[in-house]
Amino acid sequence: MVKIFDTTLRDGEQTPGVSLTPEEKLIIARQLDKLGVNVIEAGFPVSSKGEFESVRAIANEGLTATVCGLSRIIKNDIDRCLDADVGMVHVFVSTSDIQIAHTIKKSREEIVADSIKAVEYVKDHGVLCLFSAMDATRTPPAFLREIFTAVEGAGADIINIPDTVGVMAPSAFHRLVKEVCSYMNILVDVHCHNDFGLAVANSLAAVEAGAREVQVTVNGLGERAGNANLAETVMSLHSIYGAKTSIRTQYLVETARLVERLTETRIPINAPIVGDNAFSHESGIHSHGVIERSDTFEPGIMTPEMVGHRRRIVLGKHTGRHAVKKVLEEAGYHPTEDQLQEILRRIKELGDKGKQVTDADLQTIAEVVLGEIAKGEQALVLKEVAVMTGNTITPTATVRALFRGEEKVLANIGVGPVDAAVKAVREILGQDSLIRVRDFRIEAITGGSDALAEVVIGVEDTEGRKVSARSAREDIVMASVEALVSAINRLLLLEERTSK
Repeated sequence: MVKIFDTTLRDGEQTPGVSLTPEEKLIIARQLDKLGVNVIEAGFPVSSKGEFESVRAIANEGLTATVCGLSRIIKNDIDRCLDADVGMVHVFVSTSDIQIAHTIKKSREEIVADSIKAVEYVKDHGVLCLFSAMDATRTPPAFLREIFTAVEGAGADIINIPDTVGVMAPSAFHRLVKEVCSYMNILVDVHCHNDFGLAVANSLAAVEAGAREVQVTVNGLGERAGNANLAETVMSLHSIYGAKTSIRTQYLVETARLVERLTETRIPINAPIVGDNAFSHESGIHSHGVIERSDTFEPGIMTPEMVGHRRRIVLGKHTGRHAVKKVLEEAGYHPTEDQLQEILRRIKELGDKGKQVTDADLQTIAEVVLGEIAKGEQALVLKEVAVMTGNTITPTATVRALFRGEEKVLANIGVGPVDAAVKAVREILGQDSLIRVRDFRIEAITGGSDALAEVVIGVEDTEGRKVSARSAREDIVMASVEALVSAINRLLLLEERTSK
């Protein structure tokens, strides 16, 4: 069993530009507990009053996971962790020559003595103690052994080997961890940074070498290039190494998207495991293969269902007829072979122009080719949009539309006119407002101040069905609303057809 120590709320929040409110940190902590992590490092209590209150709230939430607070080897730091009611105190000190010389400026003897006192103080208060030798991978091995054995003797429960600046190659880290495990009798933990993109590889190498706890963050957040990515580390352990963790993997995508939303740090579309494209296929050969059998062009040992994702066939210039037929049938269209070839030709023509082929594009093409344009099937019909904005006016949008035959007029405010208009449209949907915007892109496709803007919007329902649509206008607000309405209509129609 490999334990998962999550530091999203501590090291992850140190991501430049990320700052979470206490309420947001509590929401993430609950989700991490639902996910099944063993330890939640909730923060650095001594750093601010708000941080202290946040850590204490999480510690008193009654979570299954152990809640941990970070502390230097300083009594006041430790006291703030203890006052926050944490179940584990994570004490750390710099041990590399460069950090000793330029940060704490103490002798090695003083560092060892202070570390022993800190660990003993934590243990005297009856909580778990994790000790980190910061910058361990640039610390002389003899000194690393000296301080690790000293804190073990003082009662530390876990020692952590941090690759603080992310400079270790996996083979070298394997050797280091194996050596440390050979002389330690307590749990060995690792904390890997991603400066060279090796944080996950180093974490896995450490497990191979004997470490039984890894520190990770959701979406790989953290200082500089971040930390070892939770989803990538866990799924590699489960699917490649056959190792066990306590993680409920079906919540990985759900957790990643929650953290993405609260930190406002986008997940790259090609991110492994949780990215939108992780189980998406456009190439004709690939699409044909996964339609016949998913493990032809997917790992097989990891499926989208295992992580809470969905497989998606994406249309474009590389698409083959099998993929188009599959997507059309799922949407309720049944073209003849000749009609299918014509639809495919038009899709490729659109793709050759550098355009993303949206679901609305496919619907329009299919309905034109099949001769069944169905305007009457639109659940939401846009009638009028009006916006107010300015230096002293909160951006406000009023939308008039027919929804399922009933005229509605609703207004809303937002951070800008587009945001306000989108919110007003979603409010018109009422109970159907569970449909959420997953993708929003604006591109100027002509020059000048009156440039034609193309807006592509993707929406998703609670079942994970995704639909996208586009609109192009000189008015960005109108283009955004039209694209959103088109996508919503497409999704509602898809829901109706698939439920029959």
